[in-house]
This record gives sequence, structure tokens and C-alpha cells, in this order.
Amino acid sequence: MELLLAIGIGVLTTAGVFLLLRERTFSVLLGLTLLSYAVNLFVFATGGLRVGAPPLLSGHVAPPYADPLAQALVLTAIVISFAMTAFMVVLAIAARHRLGDDRVDPPGEQVE
Repeated sequence: MELLLAIGIGVLTTAGVFLLLRERTFSVLLGLTLLSYAVNLFVFATGGLRVGAPPLLSGHVAPPYADPLAQALVLTAIVISFAMTAFMVVLAIAARHRLGDDRVDPPGEQVE
């Protein structure tokens, strides 16, 4: 199970970085979204993976309780990635209207 999850996180990260390096704004937005999904999976996996078992932590003194840290971090990351995606969409639309193209680098400029 851990190997499958690690491969999934690696594929999402690789695809996200590949799309971030493209020259069109929509590809960059998709790349950021894939990277945020990879981070969410990674943070959720830090809570521990057990197949067929409830997500409980057993303590020596206290009775078993659910670990809320992984779920809280993933929910926070989802909200932040949604806000970041909405902000990037607004920037992309504004750049498209202002420049007339959706390229990340404006046409005519050369990088040295």
C-alpha cells in the first residue's frame, strides 16, 4: 500500500512540475493543482497507513483516540490550494485580457 501511494505521489509531483514548466497559463494552473494534490496525499500519508483498521491511536494511559492532526492539515491544505487556484485563475484572466495572449512569457521578450 505504501509503495502504491508513493508512486502516486511521485507521478502527481512529476506531472505537476512538467506542467509548471510549460509556457501556457492553463498548463501552469493545472501543474499547481496537481502539486497541491500531491502535497495533500503526502500530508495525509504521514498520519499512518493501515488497511482495514480504524484510524485510532492507542495510548498507555488514555483510551484509544483518533489522531486529528493529519485530517486537519489536509483540510487546511485543501482550503489554501483552492484559494491559490482561484487567485491564479483571476491573474490568468487579467493577463489574457491585458496582453491578448495566455503565454507566461510575453511575446517578443527574450530571456538571457
